[in-house]
Amino acid sequence: MSGSIGQINGLVRGLENQIGNSRAATQPEDKAGFTELLNNLITSVNDLQLDAGKAQELMAAGEAADLHQVMIALEEAGVAMDLLLEIRNKLVDAYQSLMRMPM
Repeated sequence: MSGSIGQINGLVRGLENQIGNSRAATQPEDKAGFTELLNNLITSVNDLQLDAGKAQELMAAGEAADLHQVMIALEEAGVAMDLLLEIRNKLVDAYQSLMRMPM
């Protein structure tokens, strides 16, 4: 388990790089790029959640020596989940705005 804030920073940098790359791509690749970007984000958040769960299990079993690393892993997972939920909320809002738009 890595347990560092650098994972979230790397996730954000990765998102920025993928967004920059997707703007330069053609239309069919944009669709695949967005889908791929969203899939990678969900996978990253899931990995952070699993790592935090493993850290909790190790702490409960008495195998984890550092409470600080466990708490950091939990906070990273929480912040990543909050980011994912905000992205989902913005996507839903954008979709609803498009559906309300008069034709």
